[in-house]
Amino acid sequence: MPKKVGATRKISTQIVPIVGMTESVKAELLSTMKKLGIVRSESYNKLGSISHWGLDWKKAIPEIKSFRTPETLGLPAKIMDWTINDVAKAITAQQAACIDAVAKKIYRRFPGKENQNKRKELCKQLKTLAFLDNSLLHRLVRKEFKRGHSWVKNQIVYQQVGYKCKRLSRNTYQLELAGLRRGKRNRIVIRSNRKIKGQIRLIHNQILQRFEIHFLVDHGTVEIPSERRSIGVDKGYTEVFYDSEGQAHGKGLGKATTKKSDRICAKNRNRGKLWALHRKLEKIDPAKSARILENNLTRKTENRRYRQNQAELAAIIGAASKSLFNGEALKVFAEDLTQPIKGKRQSKAVSRKLNNWMKGAIRDSLQKWANWTGSVVTEVQPSYTSQIDSRTGTLLGERTGDNFTGIDGVVLQADDNAAQNILARGTDKEIGKYMSKTEVQAVLLRRTARFLRGMGLSLVDGVELGWLDPKHTKTKAFKQLLVEMPGSPKQTSGRFNSNYRLTTSHLGSNKLHLDRFIPDCPD
Repeated sequence: MPKKVGATRKISTQIVPIVGMTESVKAELLSTMKKLGIVRSESYNKLGSISHWGLDWKKAIPEIKSFRTPETLGLPAKIMDWTINDVAKAITAQQAACIDAVAKKIYRRFPGKENQNKRKELCKQLKTLAFLDNSLLHRLVRKEFKRGHSWVKNQIVYQQVGYKCKRLSRNTYQLELAGLRRGKRNRIVIRSNRKIKGQIRLIHNQILQRFEIHFLVDHGTVEIPSERRSIGVDKGYTEVFYDSEGQAHGKGLGKATTKKSDRICAKNRNRGKLWALHRKLEKIDPAKSARILENNLTRKTENRRYRQNQAELAAIIGAASKSLFNGEALKVFAEDLTQPIKGKRQSKAVSRKLNNWMKGAIRDSLQKWANWTGSVVTEVQPSYTSQIDSRTGTLLGERTGDNFTGIDGVVLQADDNAAQNILARGTDKEIGKYMSKTEVQAVLLRRTARFLRGMGLSLVDGVELGWLDPKHTKTKAFKQLLVEMPGSPKQTSGRFNSNYRLTTSHLGSNKLHLDRFIPDCPD
């Protein structure tokens, strides 16, 4: 039995609809939401500035009540306090996200072990207002931190003491919510498969035109083992995940995403024609123009279809994450895809499909199931993970579609090859998570040069033989390596001798014996 080092709670958010309430209760709830909208707006304006950086959310109430009291809005003090705390927690989360983003920039700006103490000191200053005295940190925070504003006026937060839950039947419960008047509670009926407890959020869903209760559900705890099996995961468009053990998870994602994207594209093209016809008929035939606007250009049906599409994709992603862990505690290495996709301009069709790629939902689902199984997810630098031969750790080879062809002619499954590279990068001491793409390329070119040198070749030979992509020749690292590592005997006057051909000593049954030439690399 593996040794246990702790436990983690399995928590998820559940949404249940309200199926019964009187008109008077509905009017009071909407009125309360509108008043709390003012509290939210003023709380964001007060606490969302740099001057309240690092504020403890428990100390936010006196800050707001210094200029806005419950009596001025006709609100109970407790309901107002719960809303202020909710806003303060949201601002704290926003500040934490800003600190994480600025920390990434610090690691990119000051790489290497020699700057370790400097990075540590700068990250320490970020947690307090001490960063205001540092011009670099102040500039980075100003650029990353967007002062929050709130226009939310459709929700109420209740703590456990603010309501009572009573079971009426198997899947029906009655909630008695604290109202505007002391001693008078608002009764609503909800449909739920479990009794509600803890903090709840009452929301008026304006899209579905219904009231909902959002609350956290505790599904128990899971023990965390001291040792976990390591696995690399490649996030994809065709399938959700491809792991380093050769298994694909969520194979239907690409087809479902493309189908959704194509449907929306065709729908919007037709809507564009109807909009043009509507504008053309506004003066000629106003009645027909109005009928087109009312019957053909509303969003009700399309919004319902869009929600169905999103639910289908979310189901595929969730099932893939569950299949990946399969109830086992793992140490997962995955790509960090939080940065925007940059590169050459794609066609409109490709850009449209990539915009529908739910990489954020994939990341959240992966983290959720990691928490539920006692696993840990470590994100790695994603650059060139699909362009490396996992057997040698070099840039030699070519990826075409779902295949990666090595220099020995062996064809690997491209996603499986990428997953192997991600697993290796998880323990790579030369390539850190916050390194830039150019720095990663320089490290990989250095390893490729050492590998070729063991074969009696140079980087130029690799390009001439078609093993190395010519795009790397334009980089500063490539040119520097040509100077540091002298050319091989096969080169004449700095140019590759076109008469040179691979002999039987290099080839065995038309395949290179790669195990003879692998250099000593950190991989």
